[in-house]
Amino acid sequence: MAVAHGSRDPRATATVESLLDLVRARGLDVRTSYLDHAPPSPVQALDGLGDAVVMPLLLTAAYHSKIDLPGVLATARRRDPVLSVRVTGTLGPHPLLLDALERRLADVDAVPSPDTAVVLVAAGSSDPSANATIAATARAWRRHGWYDVRPAYASAASPTPAEAVRSLYAAGAPRVVVASYFLAPGYFADKVRACAEEAGARAVSPVLGAAPELADIIVERYEGVLVQSEAAAG
Repeated sequence: MAVAHGSRDPRATATVESLLDLVRARGLDVRTSYLDHAPPSPVQALDGLGDAVVMPLLLTAAYHSKIDLPGVLATARRRDPVLSVRVTGTLGPHPLLLDALERRLADVDAVPSPDTAVVLVAAGSSDPSANATIAATARAWRRHGWYDVRPAYASAASPTPAEAVRSLYAAGAPRVVVASYFLAPGYFADKVRACAEEAGARAVSPVLGAAPELADIIVERYEGVLVQSEAAAG
């Protein structure tokens, strides 16, 4: 069962379903659920199941994966004491996410180049470890041939996307583009595009969406939980 953040924006639910269709095409039976703003909830989606592997469709481990999701699953277990639930890790961090980010930048004609710097923009979190994960991802991405890669956050942390874009130009970057580290369209992605373009970004990538790399990560996380379960049982 996949658990996404949820949004009132219909583009978000459509994008999540498109991604999960890729997973279904790889042979997995997937139910969709949302933590907020859209039905069904994880408790509703788990109804009637005896056993489930829960996959958080979250790009970093932060409040939603550490607090919200365990609370929801505890409620589901209280309703159905025989329910067996195993939870995978979040989508990120994972090396394939860099491939997915470059795929989306290529969609706006931005490819690795010593003349192009990247601002990697995530939602931002009150959890410092989540923001540190984004910063580490940016550092790892620098080795892919870009002029530089710096992190930025749409909320709750600094720098903002606009600050990061201006900082790179001030440091001498010939061209700055923005990589949208969001699963689906919505308020943050729209906000980032507007402020990054105003600050002078030459291109802003689409959200990750139905990238095949994300489908591969989901399958890998699922299979990893099964292997761990078999090892524990054996």
